[in-house]
Amino acid sequence: MATGSALRFGAQTDEVTSLLRIVNLVRTGEADTRPEIGRVTGLGRGVVTQRVEAAIEMGFLAEGDVGPSSGGRAPRTLRFRSDQAVILVCALGALHIRVGLSDLDGTILASDHRPWDIAKGPEATLAAATAMLDTLLTNAGDPDVWAASVGVPGPVDFESGTPVAPPIMPGWNGYDLRGAFQEKYSVPTWVDNDVNLLALTERRHRNEVAVDLIYCKVGTGIGAGLVSKGRIHRGANGAAGDIGHVRVHDSVTVCRCGKIGCLEAEAGGWAVVRDAQQAIDDGATGILASRVHEGADLTPEEISIAAMDGDALAISLVQKSARLVGESIAALVNMFNPSVIVIGGAMSSAGEVFLAEVRQRVYELSLPLATRDLTIARSIGDENEPLLGGAELAIEQLFESTFPRWFADGRPTVAGIHLAA
Repeated sequence: MATGSALRFGAQTDEVTSLLRIVNLVRTGEADTRPEIGRVTGLGRGVVTQRVEAAIEMGFLAEGDVGPSSGGRAPRTLRFRSDQAVILVCALGALHIRVGLSDLDGTILASDHRPWDIAKGPEATLAAATAMLDTLLTNAGDPDVWAASVGVPGPVDFESGTPVAPPIMPGWNGYDLRGAFQEKYSVPTWVDNDVNLLALTERRHRNEVAVDLIYCKVGTGIGAGLVSKGRIHRGANGAAGDIGHVRVHDSVTVCRCGKIGCLEAEAGGWAVVRDAQQAIDDGATGILASRVHEGADLTPEEISIAAMDGDALAISLVQKSARLVGESIAALVNMFNPSVIVIGGAMSSAGEVFLAEVRQRVYELSLPLATRDLTIARSIGDENEPLLGGAELAIEQLFESTFPRWFADGRPTVAGIHLAA
């Protein structure tokens, strides 16, 4: 990096603004030649050349291949240097840990996964997760790390990076998760709810700048990620979208959070497993019961597969879950008016058995105007989806929210980002 160029541009706001915009135009693919940059920005040829050369000198851009000619000499393309560093991504679930390394374009370069109970607490969980990340870094040749992102299955105070009264994470309330990662890796870190990461993944898949989207995860627990005009809506305390703990009418079932009648206690994966086991203990027969008697683990995934295979007990349990989830989503549709609803999680593995019931309840209970252009679909189901969303979160924060704070240094730092916030 050329310090002189960084300081010169760091001191002039108009030059800084245009330089950052050019880097992001190339990064997002909106413009990849100097003439295209000039057309999009309205900057003169000489100014574009100056800014591009500065961005190349600072290490953000590089010359690419020769582009197509429009009549004169063919222009040389530019590319964003996504290979100059990696992002650490850690996705913690109720019963698993996923970790990965991403480049600065959000491509997952390496990943790992292991079963894990989040109730073991933050210290043990972080020790396991960071050990997995350290192995990935070693195998990758210890690349330069620019940032980290962490997803957790509960509400998060996004500004401080701490879980807030998470119902299924005993011992995690107020834990300085951001600080723990920053102390370990000395890089800026962002922490968010795991469903928000999945919502960011779906935004990436659709490549829509201003999409209004709800991602509803129906796994062991239930939660929703809300994307408004392309931006995650987290709420005042990080609790936006926590539909798993809304009240189900007439329910008296005790939830894991301690409340009575939560949606999760009636329709979440753990609740469906509970009801399936009770039915089998009471003498239910069929495909699912036979598999359990043969030694198969009774899991939300196993119940969903049995439903797809036509098992009557599994179908009834899946449809009950979908019906209750659909009723809660319908309330969100009336308030939020999304264009897309994506259903993910283990219970959605039942495919149309689950989705058809959700659609019926949403369309039955929502306003016609709110559902006129609504699409309800199942997520792709890629196991790397939480990692893709985590990378997307870090990239968004680095290059859209905090870029002006650190670009003059050539790389992000904890002090340059979080202490300046």
